[in-house]
Amino acid sequence: MEGTEVRKLAQLEDQHWWYRERRHLLAKQIEGLSPGTALDIGAAGGGNTRVLRDHGWSAVALEYGAPGAEVAHERGLATVRADATRLPFGDHSLDLVVAFDLLEHLHDDDVAVSEVLRVLKPSGHYLIAVPADPRLWSDHDEAVDHVRRYTRPELVGLLESGGFDVVEVKSWNVLLRPVVALRRKSSSGSDLDKVHPVVNLGLRTIITAERYLPVQNLPGVSLLVRAKPTARRG
Repeated sequence: MEGTEVRKLAQLEDQHWWYRERRHLLAKQIEGLSPGTALDIGAAGGGNTRVLRDHGWSAVALEYGAPGAEVAHERGLATVRADATRLPFGDHSLDLVVAFDLLEHLHDDDVAVSEVLRVLKPSGHYLIAVPADPRLWSDHDEAVDHVRRYTRPELVGLLESGGFDVVEVKSWNVLLRPVVALRRKSSSGSDLDKVHPVVNLGLRTIITAERYLPVQNLPGVSLLVRAKPTARRG
């Protein structure tokens, strides 16, 4: 993602309906886990890293690009500039790895998954979010440097072949999928734009409703996965 897009994201994410709900989803995913050492890969400006920190985790924001790392550092977060395929952490040293909207940027996503397996403790958790459904490919994906959008079987297969058991996989942003599909057919460039407050409130209301509706198995704009290292059999 270009530096201008990262800066734009950092300015938008505190109030933007999409980022607010994504932070809520992360907070729900870590409920019940004992805080320990966590790594937020592809952290950009560290919005999700702050969620981890605020819930008691010793969290590090890892970002490849200078603009995102600078923003995370300015926010007072422990920050590391590094490549997701060469993580600067020891084997089995982390309790939690978060990779929200990262894998779709990497040509060698399988190597990134293998690196997470290496640094996670056997009891650790891997939380992933990716854009779903190649049919939704648009100028937005080009603008934010996506390599792909995933199908559910593709993502599950990637993780299982990389040494993980998929504990849970579900769709997100289901109710707004038709709107997203229509908008991206007629628009150009990134969706990372400021939204009018009234529109932002309306979209936030819709996306919040998904928390209470049985729509997680329907087609959505994103996929969310919780995985754990496959038990090693001696």
